[in-house]
Amino acid sequence: MMIEPEKFRDFERAGWENIPGEYHQAFGSLTIQAIGALLDAVRVKKGVNLLDIASGPGYVASAAAKRGAVVVGVDFSPAMVAEARKLDPGVDFREGDAEALPFGNGLFDAAVMNFGILHLGRPDHALVEAHRVLRAGGKFAFTVWAKPEETVGFGIVLSAVEAHGEAKVPLPPGPPFFRFSDPIESKRALIAAGFDSPKVKKVEQVWRLPAGDGVFEAMRDSTVRTAGLLRAQKPEALDKIREGIRRDTLAYTKDDMVELPMPAMLAWARKP
Repeated sequence: MMIEPEKFRDFERAGWENIPGEYHQAFGSLTIQAIGALLDAVRVKKGVNLLDIASGPGYVASAAAKRGAVVVGVDFSPAMVAEARKLDPGVDFREGDAEALPFGNGLFDAAVMNFGILHLGRPDHALVEAHRVLRAGGKFAFTVWAKPEETVGFGIVLSAVEAHGEAKVPLPPGPPFFRFSDPIESKRALIAAGFDSPKVKKVEQVWRLPAGDGVFEAMRDSTVRTAGLLRAQKPEALDKIREGIRRDTLAYTKDDMVELPMPAMLAWARKP
């Protein structure tokens, strides 16, 4: 299916406008687990000028500021920028597009993107832009989810849709969601954008949610692309998908909580 970057971008941006609070509740405790490794990869310390691209609720920017970095966070969703400012008023958060960053060349020592590249219509443009705004010798790092067989939450949901619903639904087609889960592809894309010495490693993470419908509700209410897939299902199919997800999460349930392995892939490189 032909990717339509502008339509996909509009779809993603509109989706994020509606769910800052829900995302914070469902994914906040998960996506912060990769932040330490992400900041270490670009050697964030006191005095480093850092750009947090697709900053969302601002978790990475806030953590970097606590290390003493001089931080700017940028996101294309005004609602997410507002959420970030509310959570940490002391950090400079601005509206801006990862594919056309509103900054001059060579201004930053480091740049990061925590799961943001998954929500872009032209991810390769974003890599080139990150390269452009870095000084020579600057470092860039990004995270994505590991493959669905490893990120159990996604694997369970996608399997339930395949078994009980329709995987091909009328949503704006975007880039493959798990493209950068492949270390070889991440390294190739970084080199193509002008970086050198790319490296990739896995960061283990665990997603803790309420048992029962916690996973289904998090995916339905706190994501954009996966939520669109679920909401496009017929009601009877959606009920079966919900039941399938509930059943498949039983193996990961302890007391009243589900604990799902959700590893991230961390890729980083240097601007020559």
